[in-house]
Amino acid sequence: MIVVSTVVAASMGVTEDSTEEAVSMAGVATEAGVTEQRMFGGLAFLINGNMSVSASGNGGLMLRCDPGATDELVSEDGVERVVMRGRAMDGWLRVDLRRIQKPESLQRWVRVGVDYAASLPPKD
Repeated sequence: MIVVSTVVAASMGVTEDSTEEAVSMAGVATEAGVTEQRMFGGLAFLINGNMSVSASGNGGLMLRCDPGATDELVSEDGVERVVMRGRAMDGWLRVDLRRIQKPESLQRWVRVGVDYAASLPPKD
């Protein structure tokens, strides 16, 4: 599905003409149940109705993760908890643009969000 390419391209500063290349780098184009929706100031991708990853309006990615893995993931440089309504949220990460410049790094972070969202029960 080309739909995933937009979040990847936007997060990388890639033009829309390069979206197919960005999709292949992220490796999630064939994920089942993917839909796109504007939210959180960017374009988000949902897996069966659960937000997985979003191109942040401020650059970089916002993504979901297992809440139990949050402390380990935010120990990495350029990764922090998302703050919603003044509260730092476990299970929600912001990954700085500089952390996803290499295709393998981008793919890793997109997979974290997609894998977690895919593990959740579908939303109606």
